[in-house]
Amino acid sequence: MSFDLGSYIKNNERTPAPKKKHRSGAGFGELCRKVSAAFMSDWESDGSADALELQKKAIIGYEKEKAYFIRRIEDLCARFGALDCEYPQWYPSLAEAVYQENWGLAGLSEWFGTRFSESSSAKLIGENIYFMENGRMRLMPQKISRRRTEQLIRALLLLSPEERMDKSYYELYLLDGTRVTVFTEPMAKKAQAGLIFRRYLIPSLTFEEQAKRNTIPACAVPLLKNMAAVGYNVVFMGPVRSAKTTFLSTWQSCEDPSLEGVMVETDPEIPMHKILPGAPILQLIADGDELRRISKSLLRSDADYFILAEARDGIALDTAVRIASKGTKRMKLTFHSRRPDLFPLEAATEIVKATGGDLQLTMKMVSNCFDLIFHLVQLPDKSQKRLRGIYCMNCREDGSTEIRTLCSYDASQDSWTFYDDLGEAQKIYGEESGGDAYKNMCGQLKELAERSPVKNDIRA
Repeated sequence: MSFDLGSYIKNNERTPAPKKKHRSGAGFGELCRKVSAAFMSDWESDGSADALELQKKAIIGYEKEKAYFIRRIEDLCARFGALDCEYPQWYPSLAEAVYQENWGLAGLSEWFGTRFSESSSAKLIGENIYFMENGRMRLMPQKISRRRTEQLIRALLLLSPEERMDKSYYELYLLDGTRVTVFTEPMAKKAQAGLIFRRYLIPSLTFEEQAKRNTIPACAVPLLKNMAAVGYNVVFMGPVRSAKTTFLSTWQSCEDPSLEGVMVETDPEIPMHKILPGAPILQLIADGDELRRISKSLLRSDADYFILAEARDGIALDTAVRIASKGTKRMKLTFHSRRPDLFPLEAATEIVKATGGDLQLTMKMVSNCFDLIFHLVQLPDKSQKRLRGIYCMNCREDGSTEIRTLCSYDASQDSWTFYDDLGEAQKIYGEESGGDAYKNMCGQLKELAERSPVKNDIRA
C-alpha cells in the first residue's frame, strides 16, 4: 500500500488536549522518549504509515516530511504539558530538538543551520562531533551515543537502497548536495564509527574579491583576467583545502559565455549554471569506469573547451591529455599535488598505471598539452589561502620538460615576485589567438616584474 503524507496529515489534525503541567523531574530525555512512543503508537494503529520512508525524506531535506514531524511534535509537547521543557542550546526550538534527537541528525543538525552555513565540513568520530570553523576542526559540546550513531547510519543508508548492507564504507548524498561518507566496523575501530559531511562552498568570486581575501595581489587582477581571456590550457594545483576549485571557478567566470563547454566532475561540486548562467555548458558527473565509457564521446564532442574538475586518477588525466592533444584550448583542471615541477611525472605515472604506455612519452604529451600551472596553498591560519606560484610548462626538443616561473610567493614577507619569462609555446599561441588580451597580458607581466616584489594592496 502506498503512503500519502497529505492524507495522513489531514487525518491527524491537531486535536485539543487538556494542558498538563510538565513534571519537574521529567527532563528533555524523557520527553523525547514519550514523543517517540506516541509516534510509534500512531504508526502502528494507522497501519499504512511508512516510518522509515518519512524519516529518510525528512533527513535528506524534504520540507513536507520534516514539517509533518515538527507539527506532530508540537501537538504532543502541548498535550504532555511540556512546552516549557528545557532543551539543548544547539537546537533552535523544542520541536526541532525532539525531532533531531529521535529521528534526525541529532547534534550534527546544528551544522545545517545559519551559524555554520560557511563551514565546509562536519565530522562524527565515535561520540564526538566536530565542525570546520575558520579553517580548523572544532570539537563541539554535543555528543552522540553509539546506539544513536548506529540508528543514524541505518537511516542514512536508506538514501541508497542499492548499497549492500555488509560494507564498512559508503558515500551518500543529501538533497542539497552534501556528501556523506560513512565508515563503520571493521574498517573503523570499535565504537569509533565515522561520518564525514562535506558540502562544497564555491562562492562566485571575482579576482577583485580574491584580492580582498589576500589570495592574490590586487595589482595582478588585470594580468589574470587577460590570461583567462587568451585561452591557455591551465592546471590549478595544490593540497586539499587550498582553494583550487574556488580559483578555477573565478577563472571560469571570465570565460566567454558564448563558447560551448563540457565539465566533468566526480562530485556535484561546481554550480557552473550559476557561475555562467545561460552559457551552453554541459555538466556531467562521471568517475573511473564511467569516465572511461564516455571518454570517446567526449573526444568526438564539438565543444570549444573542457573542464575536468578534480582530476583524481589516470582515466581523468588521460582523457584531458587526449582532448588537449587534438588542439583543444581553454581547458581547465584541478589536481592534488604539492610540487608543480613534478606535475608531468605525477600525471604521466597515473595515466600509465591506468591505461598502459610509455612513461617518458606520456610525460612529453602532458608537457605539450598544458600551458600554465597555478599553485595554491593554505597557510597555517587555515582560513587564509595564497597563490603560491604561476608556472609556464613547455616540452623541449629533447623531450624533457621546461618549467618557467612567472610568479612566486614569499611567505616570510607575504609578497609576490613576478617574472617576465613567458615560454615560447605560450608566446606563439598568444600571438596567434590572444589578440588584445595577449598584448595586454604581456605588458602587465612586464610591469609587475619591474615592480616586484609586490604586496597586496586592494587599492592597487
